[in-house]
Amino acid sequence: MTTVTQTSPLTSRPGWFTRAEQWLDSKGKGAWIAAMVLGFVFFWPIGLALLFYMIWSKRMFTSCSRKSTSMRTGMSAMRPSGNSAFDAYKADTLRRLEDEQQQFEAFLERLREAKDKAEFDQFMNDRAEKADNGTAEA
Repeated sequence: MTTVTQTSPLTSRPGWFTRAEQWLDSKGKGAWIAAMVLGFVFFWPIGLALLFYMIWSKRMFTSCSRKSTSMRTGMSAMRPSGNSAFDAYKADTLRRLEDEQQQFEAFLERLREAKDKAEFDQFMNDRAEKADNGTAEA
């Protein structure tokens, strides 16, 4: 008979460098750039080391993790849910909203045209009045 001893894995707490790296990653590329600039301001070798690390780890050239997460959640709204009644309701609502948007844009266009026509008519009336005043004085 063999004996099995259970060993619990060591839950190692990440070091300060890993925690700082994760914190900066959660804040985005701007936080990395700000840390690099502050490193240059206070002690230039730190800023230089951060710059090299950002280039070496490809943090300088990759997109922010928050952007990709928000893109994935936005695109998931377009996928079918599997519930046909809900999918039909969603399609009908989206179609209705698109129609309302088109109607509103057409309304705004008519409003702009009416405003432009009113301004042009006012300009022509002012011009005609000036022309009448000019001929009346002469």
